[in-house]
Amino acid sequence: MTSLITRLGAYKWTLIYIAIIPLVNWSFTWAPNFTLMAGWSFNPVTVVTGLVLVVRDFAQREIGHRVLFAMAVALVLTVWLAGPQLALASGAAFAIAELVDWAIFTFTKWPLSRRVFVSSLIAAPIDSVAFLYGANFLRAGSFTLANVIMSIAGKMVGAVVVAWVVWRAERRKS
Repeated sequence: MTSLITRLGAYKWTLIYIAIIPLVNWSFTWAPNFTLMAGWSFNPVTVVTGLVLVVRDFAQREIGHRVLFAMAVALVLTVWLAGPQLALASGAAFAIAELVDWAIFTFTKWPLSRRVFVSSLIAAPIDSVAFLYGANFLRAGSFTLANVIMSIAGKMVGAVVVAWVVWRAERRKS
């Protein structure tokens, strides 16, 4: 049992990544929309979606290109927890954004801190628009400017914090 826990510990970011995707998607199905002002409603789950892209960056460091397999596992779990419609919206958004992230992580030799920031800067708007557009077919009122802005902001806050922490660690090593 101890050796299994030790082996799983080597994949902690990958396991968190696989768990967080269906959790966020499931939360999106029940979390209430709040109206800020006329025409400006948002779902609070959009703020925490940034964790997914940032955790993916760390998962890719652990397992490389197999992160795409981890995404597929997470989407199967999403079908089970949140239904096939939301899994389709999530899968399409993740596929687009993840491929952007994957390309940046694969083809650049930038320090990790820069890759985390730049990949989130490019992928966050794409992921947010694609997911909320698809989710709007399942839950009307999801594709609003406020949700898009809050989703991108949540992703970028997470990305900035993680990039800064990683940047500090990189500076200490050099």
